[in-house]
Amino acid sequence: MRQTKMESQNSKSKTLKFTLLVTSYWLLVTILFGCASVPRKSGIPSYSINGVSYLPLSALCDLKGINWDYDLITRTVNLNKGSHRIKLLVGDDMVFVDGTARKLNYPVDIYQGTIVVPYKFREQILDALFKEVRVAAGEFYPLSKIKKVIIDAGHGGRDPGAMGKSGLKEKDVTLDIAKRLNNILKEQGIEVIMTRSRDAFVPLPQRVTVANNCRAELFLSIHANANRARSLNGVEVYYISPRISDSERALASARNSQFLNLDNTSFLTASLDLKAILWDMTYNYNRRESIELSRTICKALAGNLNTRLIGVKSANFQVLRGTSIPAVLIEVGFLSNSSEERSLSEPSYRQRIAQAISQGLEDYSREIALTKQPKENSLNLTKRER
Repeated sequence: MRQTKMESQNSKSKTLKFTLLVTSYWLLVTILFGCASVPRKSGIPSYSINGVSYLPLSALCDLKGINWDYDLITRTVNLNKGSHRIKLLVGDDMVFVDGTARKLNYPVDIYQGTIVVPYKFREQILDALFKEVRVAAGEFYPLSKIKKVIIDAGHGGRDPGAMGKSGLKEKDVTLDIAKRLNNILKEQGIEVIMTRSRDAFVPLPQRVTVANNCRAELFLSIHANANRARSLNGVEVYYISPRISDSERALASARNSQFLNLDNTSFLTASLDLKAILWDMTYNYNRRESIELSRTICKALAGNLNTRLIGVKSANFQVLRGTSIPAVLIEVGFLSNSSEERSLSEPSYRQRIAQAISQGLEDYSREIALTKQPKENSLNLTKRER
């Protein structure tokens, strides 16, 4: 009886603490958060942090046509265009311009997931070195351009995959679509690596190795479906199942000395724990990006093909589980369905599939660009909240 009473008191105490915590949190939010207008200059939003005007670096670089990259480990940003090289460090007010140290009035920062720089950085450095790149009205200027993609044509060689009633083989359909997609992406200036470009058998582990060694940004595996229920038809896109533990994959990758696509050599000498943490972050990020990529490709396929949209699903496919970059598996239709088999046998239909996948990549790239910039109606936060 006494134990029951103590348990009841402990439960009430925990409830009270939780209520006070939530109440305190919302009071703090009410006091500290305030709506802030976001002025625009040259179409670039400005954000007020502790009363200081900041601009998103990605938007500035696109405006000036500057190439840039960010090292997650060292928190270093490198900008380059022509003969000019600029190096910044997140959290520091010192920048190096063509090897010469320059001091900013405020440090480089990260706000709502994007790197931001004080307004003076634009006036004193970027405007002095670079002219703006003019973009035609209505033209989309990508903030995050996809540079390299891996296309994986499912099955091949002695592995025909699914087979339709007329004898149409999955391996032939996927290879043809992969080649068509390859041509479309190359015309857009995207480098493409194909796991197979002919009717050859490529083991699944080898496909994963290609994905992890090519330093590409995305992995697209193309397949065709089959089912005993021949009435089934439609397209679907898969990403790695959430049932697969990112932490377990991360530890296995760290123990196997797999390399992340990082330019920083310090990763080679990092501890097992640090490598596992970095891999865990990578797999977690890849899953989120794979879901978004699946969604945009699925939407594009539905809009370009006269077929049923099954939707986005998760699965434990080896080519998805083993890759260290965002990866999706696209099922372009059911060979077991006579009507869909006829469609998949037509070159024009395969071309529409390739174009739809390309459109999905473009939409994905556009959404990456948009999410790189904080929302316009953002809140004016202090350092503590961020």
